[in-house]
Amino acid sequence: MDISKPCFFVGIGGSGMMPLAMILHARGVTVAGSDRALDQGRVPAKFDDLRAKGIALFAQDGSGITSPDQRIVASAAIEDSVADIVAADALGCTRATRADMLAALFNASTLPIGVAGTSGKSTVTGMIGWILHDLRKRPTVMNGAVMKNFVSPDAPFASALVGTGDAFVSEVDESDGSIAQYMPTIAVLNNVSLDHKSLDELKTLFSDFTAKARTAIVNIDNIDAAALAAALPPARVTTFALDRAADLRATDLIERPFGVDFTLHASDTPPFAVTLAVPGRHNVSNALAAIGAVVAAGISVRDAARSIAGFTGLRRRMELVGEAAGVAVIDDFGHNPDKIAATLDTLHAFPGRLRVLFQPHGYGPLKVMRAELVAMFADKLADDDLLVLPDPVYQGGTVAREVTSADIVADVVAAGRDARHVADRAAAAALVVAEAAPGDRIIVMGARDDTLSALAADMVAALAGRV
Repeated sequence: MDISKPCFFVGIGGSGMMPLAMILHARGVTVAGSDRALDQGRVPAKFDDLRAKGIALFAQDGSGITSPDQRIVASAAIEDSVADIVAADALGCTRATRADMLAALFNASTLPIGVAGTSGKSTVTGMIGWILHDLRKRPTVMNGAVMKNFVSPDAPFASALVGTGDAFVSEVDESDGSIAQYMPTIAVLNNVSLDHKSLDELKTLFSDFTAKARTAIVNIDNIDAAALAAALPPARVTTFALDRAADLRATDLIERPFGVDFTLHASDTPPFAVTLAVPGRHNVSNALAAIGAVVAAGISVRDAARSIAGFTGLRRRMELVGEAAGVAVIDDFGHNPDKIAATLDTLHAFPGRLRVLFQPHGYGPLKVMRAELVAMFADKLADDDLLVLPDPVYQGGTVAREVTSADIVADVVAAGRDARHVADRAAAAALVVAEAAPGDRIIVMGARDDTLSALAADMVAALAGRV
């Protein structure tokens, strides 16, 4: 694929689209785009940042599609009836998916490092990127989340980093099957669990992905991932775990509210202490994955561990938004059973009730994950916790509403937990604030909706107004 061709991104504000657009633009490609959220006035700061970088933005009405020489890059959420797509088809523009473009860049790089798995991809990608950057390897990093280490006044939405070194680090997506397009030299597999596809489909996708790599870094605490690792030649696998013997293992975990310490055991190296500035057992596992990846890229395990101590995390990953009236408000990307469970476990390691507002990221995922989601909430919520679900995020288009938030709430209540359905999100947030008392933690959870961060900030303000 000729990646120098001018590109028009339809849905340029998406979490996977924006960093790709920024990388292409930084490499000299002419980039423009449109977005439904731009037309609706949502998250204007994001689009201001794109404009400041010299990326032209248009209303999603076809006006930005002016030449057959433009390549149209469309996000998965874009339907053929959208005016930009209609205009592009009329002009005969070349079409490409986000994955087509990203895979072309990734596969053409000297050292492609792909991060896969149902949970933890963005964090591991950020960790690998930070270690390589800190050690002056000048990586290019494509992430689906803003990496705090790289945020600056000139880069307020730093979900991409453009470097001149060999490494191209990217999370790769299994939800649409596009993981099959990537040819990694180093492949990371965090875990295999339900999200968008059946477990059988996921196992096939992840097995094929790891089989392509010179080195696969695999979490053998996860049963299905361990089975995939066992099928690979041992010389091409680095295993990591917290609860089992592995090439990289963490023991003696000491959790802090916003950090964790552990002892790292690695082959041919005496055990030594590691400190993380991000919390939870799940982030220890993420750190092992990142360390394994950079060691496979030629970094010493001690250098990797020293650098990872400076990793400050991602936005919307257990991010403390503020405190008021004795209540902390935390913004989190948790949206599938594993991610939500990891956050709840981390928070339950410390005193205080939880008031959880979870906005599902679509009706389709609710249908796929219904049983697992309900079982997780029944297991992970404490007796005095509260779960409130508004209706799923919906940003236009046609969708089958076979399983709803009300269905999930009814199932969770039947399992003995305190859960409530409030269809309107603002009303749901107001209920959570009203139910919060000093010492509680409010957690705003969900994906595919950048305005959740603004909602969390509004909840801090509402709590402050009670004082």
